[in-house]
Formats: sequence, structure tokens, C-alpha cells
Amino acid sequence: MKAFNKNNIIQIIILVAIIIIGNVLVSVGIIDSYIELNIVLIGINIILAVSLNLIVGFTGLFSLGHAAFMSIGAYTSAVLTRNFNSPFIFAILMSGLVASLAGILIGIPTLRLKGDYLAIATLGFGEIVRVLALNNDYIGGAIGFNDIPQYTNWNYTFIMVVLTVVLISNFVKSSHGRACISIRENEIASEAMGINTTFYKVLAFAIGAFFAGIAGSLYANYFYFIKPDSFGFMKSIDILVMVVFGGLGSIPGSIIGALSLTVISTLLQSIPDLRMVIYAVILFLIMLFRPQGIMGDTEFRLLNKKEVKHNVSSKGK
Repeated sequence: MKAFNKNNIIQIIILVAIIIIGNVLVSVGIIDSYIELNIVLIGINIILAVSLNLIVGFTGLFSLGHAAFMSIGAYTSAVLTRNFNSPFIFAILMSGLVASLAGILIGIPTLRLKGDYLAIATLGFGEIVRVLALNNDYIGGAIGFNDIPQYTNWNYTFIMVVLTVVLISNFVKSSHGRACISIRENEIASEAMGINTTFYKVLAFAIGAFFAGIAGSLYANYFYFIKPDSFGFMKSIDILVMVVFGGLGSIPGSIIGALSLTVISTLLQSIPDLRMVIYAVILFLIMLFRPQGIMGDTEFRLLNKKEVKHNVSSKGK
């Protein structure tokens, strides 16, 4: 497909229209602060779910430390914007890069592990990051880091969500993404075919960590205040649940999972005593009757039926 065909141009026009409509609704007050808060949360959770799905769903690495990369990005952005008055776009980029570097450093020694052992190692990494943040007075320690400038808004959230979905979707469809999927299906066979499994596992881990860092940056610069306990073990479990709920190996599933669980959690805030019980029952029913998740392994279909038929017929010739 050409880069600027009719379908892609239409999609770009739709995305620009959504941004414009969103800004108009915010300016006239239809989207108030409460609605905007939930939109930002949904956007952050979509970024986290899609990036974790690259690691867990497409590459088959059972990671429980995704919240640690989010916290690294959040503190990096908070320090840059509050202490150094850095531009927000620079802080977002640096948050992703620092989190990605951490992903590489932890990935090289731990990604030789598999299954439960890898989960325990990534869980330990998450706790190490949390404890270091608790004992670092420069970033507030246990008290937390406050007075962070609020730069995150509808535009930044929407653009980062779109970039995350588009870039990870294209990566999955590339030869590198296919190599990651082959590792998930059969690592021994992948090695036999000449695929450098360690390289691709670290690559997937680094890319997932990069976008988790971006999500952390958006989070820190919207809520003014962050603390280490906000990025603990349960946060990693929440992100993993979104991925499993939507469907492992499905980017649309990650989007729907993040959207659904964020909305459900928001609606249940009025009944805090029963909130987690109802939340758990919903997840139990989904896993019981739809264990592959809502979307299974469904992916985006960018080609319309005519184009698909044309490609199939041309291959037949």
C-alpha cells in the first residue's frame, strides 16, 4: 500500500476532526473537568495496555513490572518540568527514553528466564524501583512529589494514544514483529530458523517500556502529585487485567479492555464497599465464558474488502 492512499488520507482527516471536535467541546464546557479526567485516564490506560500487550500478548513474556516503567517515566517528567522547566514534549520523549533504557538494562539479564521465573524477576524489579523512590528525598520519598505543572490535556493525550497504537501496530506487522510472534509460538523453532530470540525479546521489552514511560509522563503532568505507592504491584496487575480482558495478541482488544475497565471502575466509585467485589465478578464471568478475551486475537483491518480481493487475485495470478 502506498503511504498516502485514499484510506490513509480519510483516517488522517478523521483523526484531525476528532482533535478539533474535542477542543471545541472542552472550550464550550461540554467536556468538563470530570469528563476530561476520565478521558485522560482512559488514554493513559490504553497506552499502558497496548504497550504491555506487545510484551505479553505478542512476544509471550509474562511481565509483572510494567508499572515500574510507568513510574520511571512519571518521575522523569516531573523532575524535568518542575525542577528544570523543560518543554513538555521534551519531557515526554525523555520519559520514554529513560524508561526504555531501564527496560534494556533489566531485560538483558532477566529475559533469559521464562514463564513464572520471568514474572517473579519483573515483579522484583518493580518493587526495587518502588523502594528506591520511597527512599529518595530528591523526588519526595514516601511523602510524594508535588507541584508538578499540569501540561497534559486532550491534545497530548489523544496524540500519544494514536502514536502508540499506530507505531506498535506497524511494528507487529513488520518482520521484527513477526519474529516476536514466532518467539511466542515456539522459541526453540525460532532459534532454529536463525532468529536472535534474546535480541527480539529485549527489543519488545524496550519498546513496551518506552510507551509505559510516556504514559507515566502524561499521568504525572495531569495529577500534579505522584507517590511511589501509585505504581506498585497492584497497578501492574490492573494493566495486565486490561490486556487479558481485551484479548492477548489483539491491539483493538487492549483498547477495548482499557476503555471498559476504566469506565466500570469509574461507575463503581459510588459504591466503594462493593466496588472491588463487582469488579472481580465481572472479570470472573468474562474469563469463564470468554477466556480468550473480548476480542480474542483480532487485529486491525486497514484494507477494505475490494483491496483484499484484489490482492488475493493478484497473488493467484
